[in-house]
Amino acid sequence: MSKLTPDHLFSLEQYARLRPEFRAKVIEHKKNRRLPLGAHAALYFEDALTMQYQVQEMLRIERIFEPEGIQDELDVYNPLIPDGHNWKATFMLEYDDVEERKAALAKLIGVERAIWLQVGEFAPVHPIANEDLQRETEDKTASVHFVRFELTPQMVSAVKAGNLIRAGIDHPAYRVSVTVPPTVRASLAEDLEA
Repeated sequence: MSKLTPDHLFSLEQYARLRPEFRAKVIEHKKNRRLPLGAHAALYFEDALTMQYQVQEMLRIERIFEPEGIQDELDVYNPLIPDGHNWKATFMLEYDDVEERKAALAKLIGVERAIWLQVGEFAPVHPIANEDLQRETEDKTASVHFVRFELTPQMVSAVKAGNLIRAGIDHPAYRVSVTVPPTVRASLAEDLEA
């Protein structure tokens, strides 16, 4: 999957005109990029379109139009685009109640390393988490983590061949296992290059 360049982006003026329809397209696309993991966690798989939206929104909010500023935003978000042999996702712990979230984050230290994905009968893959910065302390974890799942060539071929994908979390305070729905599986298969 290719990384974004300035040529992939709309100018601020173009984006102002196209934003409603582009936003609707991205929202529809993201429906097949979210994988709930139980009641309080989800993986949001990123790709070039989701990252283009992030960059466009940052440029819009910050009113960035200088080439150096645009490149800075691309440098921040391009690492979140899959490389053809991996999946990259934002992992979120989702608790509406502030006190419940605070208590959960204290119990879930290390949860980002307890996530797993399994392609067919291959061994589960645990992610490389938070390469940008540490997101936990001695007292709590963060509610947002960035994770990367590296796949072997055999796993990539198995996904392309339609093999089942399972996912879950194996943490003492949060255990869940799910089968990736067909629409999400199909979307994830598009991230991979056989």
